[in-house]
Amino acid sequence: MTLQYDLIALDVDGTLLTDDHQLTSKTREAVREAAERGAGIVLCTGRAPVSVFPVLEELGLNGIIITHNGGATINSDTRTIIHQYEIAPQQLEPYLAYCRTNQVHFDLNTAFSMMVESMTPELEDMYSKFHAAPSILERGTQLPEGLVKFTIFGDKEEMDRVQKDWEQWPPSLLTIRSGDFFIDVHHPEASKGRALQQFALSQGIDRSRILAIGNYFNDISMLEFAGCGIAMGNSPDGVKEAADVIARSNAEDGVAHALREFAWS
Repeated sequence: MTLQYDLIALDVDGTLLTDDHQLTSKTREAVREAAERGAGIVLCTGRAPVSVFPVLEELGLNGIIITHNGGATINSDTRTIIHQYEIAPQQLEPYLAYCRTNQVHFDLNTAFSMMVESMTPELEDMYSKFHAAPSILERGTQLPEGLVKFTIFGDKEEMDRVQKDWEQWPPSLLTIRSGDFFIDVHHPEASKGRALQQFALSQGIDRSRILAIGNYFNDISMLEFAGCGIAMGNSPDGVKEAADVIARSNAEDGVAHALREFAWS
């Protein structure tokens, strides 16, 4: 069989994993088969590196990962930063003030660390599902350099309300919905598509030889950049409209079926 793509970019939550954050045996075997056939596999996720390493290990893979929605590209073998888009701390001041005034939970992220100002059992449970263990940043403490992502978390109605408010602000930073319960804030040039493009150029891979699979609005840039962009069946309509192909859902081993249908023939 002939491999159709040299590079396969895979989103993690809602795509590679089921809604309860599990990697099924069918999906794991299909991804490993693609790698064994010679395709480069790059996980492209909103997660931090520490939250991606366990998924890589379960897949039996290593190499380059695109994290924080393109905010930081990481070498998983050496645990080093290849490239990152940094946010100046002062740019986050309006977002911090909004969240504190409206009691919206947030976390601050450098490439390898996560900080919060408060923690509850509910939040601990949420972070544990992503293999994350934030440290507490005392309010009033100077923000660190090297920030790549600011994330808020809450129920869907609260996130809808915040998104509507922030859409009225001047676009100094990029805000993107990374799930029903999350909104991420980035450097305006950071995206999965931009980071994937940078990595492909470094490897001499033409975009026509790239297959990308994702399920949410933060995946659109990489679906549009890739030669073939596949949206999962569980994707919102806006994501499906940006894709070339619609796959089965993440509850139906959609990645496994898509790889076996499109990645080789």
